[in-house]
Amino acid sequence: MAMTDEEYMLRAVELAKKGTGWTNPNPLVGAVIVKGGRIIGEGYHKKYGGLHAEREALASANEDVSGATIYVTLEPCCHYGKQPPCVNAIIEAGIKRVVIGSYDPNPLVAGKGVDILREHNITVDDKLVCSEECKSLNYVFFNYIKEKKPYVILKYAQSLDGKIATHTGLSQWITGETARNKVHMDRHRYSAVMVGVETVIKDNPMLTCRSKDIVNINQPARVICDTNLRTPLDCNIVRSAKLYTTYIATSCKDDDKCRKYTEAGCKLIYVNKNDNDNNSHIDIKELIIKLGQLGIDSIVCEGGATLNWSVLASGMVDRIQAYIAPKVLGGVNALSPVGGIGVDTPDKAYELDDYTVTRLGKDILIEGKVRCI
Repeated sequence: MAMTDEEYMLRAVELAKKGTGWTNPNPLVGAVIVKGGRIIGEGYHKKYGGLHAEREALASANEDVSGATIYVTLEPCCHYGKQPPCVNAIIEAGIKRVVIGSYDPNPLVAGKGVDILREHNITVDDKLVCSEECKSLNYVFFNYIKEKKPYVILKYAQSLDGKIATHTGLSQWITGETARNKVHMDRHRYSAVMVGVETVIKDNPMLTCRSKDIVNINQPARVICDTNLRTPLDCNIVRSAKLYTTYIATSCKDDDKCRKYTEAGCKLIYVNKNDNDNNSHIDIKELIIKLGQLGIDSIVCEGGATLNWSVLASGMVDRIQAYIAPKVLGGVNALSPVGGIGVDTPDKAYELDDYTVTRLGKDILIEGKVRCI
């Protein structure tokens, strides 16, 4: 029995997911070619700069594709980038019908791909198939294109009584292995991980992805927010800066001091201080915009209470991930996840929309989109 349009598209969605962590800042895209009720070719965008899904599918076809239907999770591109336009390949191959799951918001495409295909007498269905599944693949890409900034996730792990460390400053480990593995999978998925210099000084992290569930890992860029350039030169991040992309965001203009970090392999980003910050930290909003200009489409902020408030107060946070362990740490001086001055009244609180609750071993993860206030 022949499969339905929805079933073919869902197969394309599963293919697209295989590119997770590798296509940024490009979208995740999958494609399936069907002829005579049979799948004769399929592919997905495997890596940034590599062939797009449509060309991968055409190259994999085990018979002539003329007259076939192609199912694509995202509208085929019609502009030259790292690869030539996919609409050209579809036209030249003799494909007669195109079914898409979502439109491309990129102004260089945005419906133009569909128009070109129709101008060449190729049927493009008006109805989007499995639209929600296809759009959910690329919330990062859609945000990056529309908002001109990286998708920012504020992530923290806390105890049941809202502590991120004991009164002695110890935080390893509040959550269990399952939750920590999810964190590492997200480091693979998103473009960058960001922390403050205090986290580097106290914990000396690597900020790399070490997930046991990912065979081929793409390491995220590491970003340290360090206003006065206090990052220890012998810390794990600086010592491994020639292996993994490492940015230090600073307001320091001391050339001799800066040179030591660049010689170690770090990339310095100069950021002005925030005039509204009594402690004169770097301007987080300016930093996030600059990271986006460098091609970073998504950032997971894994900082401490001070940085968490700065990022939240900047208005740049799109999503919050709160990992909660069923433990009580206590301590009047034990830190909570978000510091700073905080909001004045409860009605000014940052709230989550479309949030989910997920069980991860003994822990739970509450995550959702931050509502604009």
